[in-house]
Amino acid sequence: MTVATSTRELAHPPCAEIRLEGVLHALADPLRLRVVRDLAAADGELSCSHFDLPVTKSTTTHHFRVLRENGVIRQVYRGTAKMNGLRREDLDELFPGLLGGVLGAAAAQEARSGVPAV
Repeated sequence: MTVATSTRELAHPPCAEIRLEGVLHALADPLRLRVVRDLAAADGELSCSHFDLPVTKSTTTHHFRVLRENGVIRQVYRGTAKMNGLRREDLDELFPGLLGGVLGAAAAQEARSGVPAV
């Protein structure tokens, strides 16, 4: 994992260190999957404040950290905002079809149940 050199720079795993089991773990939580679905639907980055998750701020921070440390998202500071972007290209290169399959399955589940993910 790349080590942060300042408090404003966040550590991200290089592609070679992203593991399938870590990605699956990160995507297995309904709240984290919701974040990934929102990022996949966005044209670009979204700030942490964009997400209205039904948990405390510290739990929200934990979920974003799990996604970042497992190589699913990239987080960078832009001014005072922490911006989040999906590492789609990296994930598609490492695990072809995985992200698209998970996102498609989540959409199908939501359509079938009529209930949006958390």
